[in-house]
Amino acid sequence: MGNSRPVGMKDVARAAGVSVGTVSNVLNRPDIVSADRRARVEQAIAELGYVRNDAARLLKMGRSRTVGAIVLDSTNPFYADLVHGMEAAAEDSGLAVIVGSSGNSAEREKLYLSLFEEQRVRGILLASAGTDRELVRSIVDRGTPVVMVEDEGERGSGGRSGGGAGGSTVSVDDVEGGRLAVAHLVEGGARRPAMVFARGDLHQVSARIEGAEAAAAEAGLELELIEADDLSVLAGRAAGSEIAERSPGDRPDGVFCVNDLVAVGMMQAFAYEAGIAVPDEIAMVGYDDIAFARSTVVPLTSIAQPSELMGRTALALLEEKIGAGADAVDRHVRFSPELVRRGSSRG
Repeated sequence: MGNSRPVGMKDVARAAGVSVGTVSNVLNRPDIVSADRRARVEQAIAELGYVRNDAARLLKMGRSRTVGAIVLDSTNPFYADLVHGMEAAAEDSGLAVIVGSSGNSAEREKLYLSLFEEQRVRGILLASAGTDRELVRSIVDRGTPVVMVEDEGERGSGGRSGGGAGGSTVSVDDVEGGRLAVAHLVEGGARRPAMVFARGDLHQVSARIEGAEAAAAEAGLELELIEADDLSVLAGRAAGSEIAERSPGDRPDGVFCVNDLVAVGMMQAFAYEAGIAVPDEIAMVGYDDIAFARSTVVPLTSIAQPSELMGRTALALLEEKIGAGADAVDRHVRFSPELVRRGSSRG
């Protein structure tokens, strides 16, 4: 039975008849090694199947080429697009992104934060599930920069940073997004608007509720808030079934769903279980404008977020923090949402 011990630099040096230092120079500074010695080392590497341990080398140097990203739900196409933008920007910079999904769990998020810090990633991109900001601030204080995504941080007056979690932020104006959604429903004739939401403790959800309520109030209407179990298709379907069980006069005539997944599930309940016509009986607006929104039973009107651009921007801000070191200044980038009209709404 052969020896399963990994081939090391000493093995390469022995086979090539050179010192370990020469092998190291061939790997890291080949220009200072003579052509003859370089060829012998390269031949030994090929014959022995030596693979350099970049992880150990970079950890020893106190840095790595990896960035950690934590998202709320890897099954949600919005976060897939967000990560795609991060990865594209990282590739341009010679970096790699390691992604962890918190599954909307603050405890799992803490686990990933601890793991990434232990692995000495260059920085962390965090779409938070509600972790205590003090934990994030302590990670920043220990030298790992953090960029918060979908979170505007703690703001002082005039929209300026009030310290936050000690990191830059990339966000969308979710208050405006909520306002756009309900204002559109009202303009289309809705007089009993409702919003279906979950995880009201998340910043982006509470902000959408705030904007939705403001739009209803401006029209002299009251917004009904309907809480779903979570932010999934199945939760939306369950909420849709509950609405369908009401008498027609007690149902909302316009529904804003906190994300497109919830809207898709609700539309399924209306179409397949109750025969409720969208938008004739109930108009609908989602949020995120995922690709699937275009191919639902009735194409879904949605509030679009520039997900890939947000991912690219978050990575760029992280690189700024890394490059500036102790002199880094937090920056807060906020994008504007856009209403994308399709067949699920009136007007």
